Amino acid sequence: MSIKSLEAVCVTPENIQRMQISFDDSTGLILDVGQLGIPSAKLDYIYNDDCYLFAGMGDVHIHAREDLSGKNTYKETFQSASMAALNGGVIHCCDMPNNPIAPVDDESYKAKMILAANAPISLFMYAGIGPETNPLSFRVPYKAYMGPSIGELFFKDHMTLDIALERYKGLDVSFHCEDPDVLEKNKNEDSHCARRPVEAEVLATHQALELIKRYNLKGKLCHYSSGEGLDAIRAFRNNGHQVEIEVTPQHLYFNQSQIAKSESHWFQMNPPIREKMDQEAMLDAFIKGEIEYLATDHAPHTIDEKRKGTSGMPGLDTYGVLVGWLINEIKVDPKILARTCSRNPGRFVSRFLEQWKSIDPRFNALGSGFGELKKGYSASFSVINLKKPVTIDNFNMKTKVKWNPFNGISFSSSVEAVFLNGKYANL
Repeated sequence: MSIKSLEAVCVTPENIQRMQISFDDSTGLILDVGQLGIPSAKLDYIYNDDCYLFAGMGDVHIHAREDLSGKNTYKETFQSASMAALNGGVIHCCDMPNNPIAPVDDESYKAKMILAANAPISLFMYAGIGPETNPLSFRVPYKAYMGPSIGELFFKDHMTLDIALERYKGLDVSFHCEDPDVLEKNKNEDSHCARRPVEAEVLATHQALELIKRYNLKGKLCHYSSGEGLDAIRAFRNNGHQVEIEVTPQHLYFNQSQIAKSESHWFQMNPPIREKMDQEAMLDAFIKGEIEYLATDHAPHTIDEKRKGTSGMPGLDTYGVLVGWLINEIKVDPKILARTCSRNPGRFVSRFLEQWKSIDPRFNALGSGFGELKKGYSASFSVINLKKPVTIDNFNMKTKVKWNPFNGISFSSSVEAVFLNGKYANL
């Protein structure tokens, strides 16, 4: 046993206070969390009051691009996605299934998990739902693309989606909410936003909520962006039903008025960056704690692909910086961020951890899992320095595509340190 200790202002969903944490850097697990008491001379790491320490942050929605085909590894690999995640203060991620060889059954799912077994961080996988797919024999999270997006795994009409989801009763399904009929109707409009209007997200939201209720799904709405759609979600919850929401840092930070037409290709994603009223509605919901996950939808495409109009933005490298922005500039309660960035992603992963352990034995060493500053949990920590400014520079990005939508923007905070399963990670 090799015991290490640190002291910092620790943020949980309940408290913000200076604490000391001891952990075993050989097992990678927390041994104790408590009030001050260890002499400073014996502490291995001390962070001043400018820094906030969170349980290791997780991103429940990324596109790492690697699969058995190897066709998209020129954009990203599990290795490069891991480096981008650590650069952004993120220590575990969940990868989406819209690959050339999509994980849609036991064999293809396990094969993709095994590909990620040597990644520096813990990477978990969604399985895809398509018109002809069936549930796996073990519990995993699923993703349903309600309309055309990047890749081939999507539905072209409502009836086919309904028929497919009947087979997934009671399971964990995340939805990309864009209505295929509205997308088809607007496909010839002259801008990306006009081709994928708010109407597409709102109509798909109503359908997703109905399917969640009808088939008793554990539902999650991905990269949500519509203020109007939030009203439907609130009504659904007020009627006693449950659904979770993700929002991306991009949708919180940007709106269409900030984006020059000549630069719009860099900011193209599905669903699009919205108008200011939608941005403000999403920020308001986030501040009120109505959103469960801050998730990047990290979607790396090359510079050439972006210039040709491919949808998707990288986001892992700047995750922690945007957490600091939400605290410093938007005045989000840090305890909310401890929930959306640490506890909730950790609990999401924990739903499936026993099944994943049988595929990748490394996960047996995670103890009780991620997202909590408690004994027995992974000694993984994300430390954000709220007073150490940084200007985002594509040169410093770890993603393989080497660009970022926040390039050139200065922020008042940055990632100070990351601990991964008891080990200090050099950024």
